[in-house]
Amino acid sequence: MLDAAALSGNQALAAACVIYLGVVFVTSRGLIAAPRYRALLGRIRDCRARIEILSAIDSDPTTQATCTAVERRLDDLEKHGTVVWRLLPRAGVVAIPLSKLASAWRVLHNAERRLLRLEKDDETGILLRSLSLELAASKHPADVELAATLSGAPGSGPEASALLIASYERLHAREDASIDAEFEQHRIALWLATTGVGVLLALGMALDHQLTMLLGALGGFLSPVIGVLRPQPERPRSWGVLVLAPVGGALAAVGGLLLVRLLADPDLNLLGQVFLDNSWDAPNQPLALTFALLFGFSGSLFSRLAATATRQFAPPAA
Repeated sequence: MLDAAALSGNQALAAACVIYLGVVFVTSRGLIAAPRYRALLGRIRDCRARIEILSAIDSDPTTQATCTAVERRLDDLEKHGTVVWRLLPRAGVVAIPLSKLASAWRVLHNAERRLLRLEKDDETGILLRSLSLELAASKHPADVELAATLSGAPGSGPEASALLIASYERLHAREDASIDAEFEQHRIALWLATTGVGVLLALGMALDHQLTMLLGALGGFLSPVIGVLRPQPERPRSWGVLVLAPVGGALAAVGGLLLVRLLADPDLNLLGQVFLDNSWDAPNQPLALTFALLFGFSGSLFSRLAATATRQFAPPAA
């Protein structure tokens, strides 16, 4: 009977892990990468429209050659396999690697600055004033300073064009750095989530704590849900936190019960007999399951308990 119950618990844990990996894949492709990729395609279309206008109003060979080169670069971004992975050229998107997407944004920014060099004086003046108003409304001190510089610049001529290109280069560099940092955090979170699922499956086969892990994962899921439902959330939740919360909750639940058992051991006797009887050695007791849910819900609770256990073994201060 115990073997059958353990097998059933392992099957439930494995099914939950498989479903979770599917959710992580959909989240990575459909909720993180896909919106950025659709924005990239929109900007590419805008560049193509601008190329058509510039080619029609200026027959200079340099302008035509630049437009052709930029258009070929944009063609490379839309080529099969450059940014997205498809089974067939016209099939649906299978995956959008974040590293490729970040590189594609850099290429697009470079193409946009190339087209700025071809703008006429009247269009340069419009772009300069528009960028100045946009930066003036920013909360970043450097943007306000740059807006003041742009507002005092001439509206046409080589100096205005150079200032406009330099301003966009600065903004693009900051945007590229922000995208790289954001995508790096997403990649780390996805790797930790995938590795954590493997650890959960290994622990589930070695220990009789399948229900503990499931309740810890439930607690980890409820924590950001309740944070979103609060009238005034303390801070916006990132995708990395949302993806890692169930895995971290499941692992914290197992580790938390082990820490409770340690601190309730008769040799230490810091928590008492009730915690000793409802922790690691009795994971299916209602109180132990409640502990698992709480540990999964609150990472700070696990941290404080781990700090308490650490202090018991730390050498006394001199």
